[in-house]
Amino acid sequence: MSSPVTEPPPRTWSRTWSRRRLLAAGAGGAAAALLGGLELVAHGVLPGQHALDELEGACTVAVPPETLAPAGPVITGRFFSRARNRTVGYTIAYPPGHAPGSRLALGVVLHAFGGDHTSRYGGLSLASALAARTGAASRAPIALVAADGGGLYWNAHPGDDPMAMLVDELIPLCRRQGLGRGPGAIGATGISMGGYGALLLAEHHPGLIAAVAAISPAVWTSYAQARAANPGAYASAADFAADDVVTHASALAGIPVRVAAGADDPFRPGVEALAARLPRSAIVEIAPGCHDGAFFAAHQHASLAFLASHLTRGAVD
Repeated sequence: MSSPVTEPPPRTWSRTWSRRRLLAAGAGGAAAALLGGLELVAHGVLPGQHALDELEGACTVAVPPETLAPAGPVITGRFFSRARNRTVGYTIAYPPGHAPGSRLALGVVLHAFGGDHTSRYGGLSLASALAARTGAASRAPIALVAADGGGLYWNAHPGDDPMAMLVDELIPLCRRQGLGRGPGAIGATGISMGGYGALLLAEHHPGLIAAVAAISPAVWTSYAQARAANPGAYASAADFAADDVVTHASALAGIPVRVAAGADDPFRPGVEALAARLPRSAIVEIAPGCHDGAFFAAHQHASLAFLASHLTRGAVD
């Protein structure tokens, strides 16, 4: 696993709530109402916040201009997952100039809530994301793989363990095809729920995941918040404690980490709590934007470049 050439920038962010966000929560107990309802807004349970952000320009994000080369080949398939107790679909995308049989590092892409293996990454298909470039910068070629993780978050649930599906079934399937076979050759990335899942995967399997890049990770600061927004996310308070990426952030020591979240993202408190626990080598960027497609698209190139720069290409026969 390679190391960054330069020291990452200092991890800085604001811990204050803007006046607009407090006023949006209403008078009398505004801060408490806001904090308790952030995740409800993010999942569409409470209306209006995103429209207000759009009206005031908080969600305006500059997306870097990109060029799109002809995309590489894509393989799709299905297998019965013993870990998930059901058949799941998967997609493997190759970068331009490569095809099945190429030995490449591998990025595991974890989809967002309501998604599946066909979901887009930053507004692009997996193959197009690999073919897209910004400016004249080049990127080491890697393959990407995604699989159906379901809608109960990426942590284990009774009778359904999407994390075990990735580690025990999907990654071995890819390795049999020459992908991610060398030491330090597998990374993880995802958006929203998938960003949380990518961090969780790296924390649970630090010997397997060599780098992680999370975009707008859906990180809650308490079981009560998680249960209020998505009752199915965790089976119990004990499960939340076991799979809380903030509590277990020290497991990422020695693993390159990049996290990006919008300044007006309702999950920002969780991201800030995570940032405070991450190793100091981690790159955490709180940038203008919201929890939406514009922000995701603005950070997908940097996230893939980060993974590619930290993964090796060696293969073990």
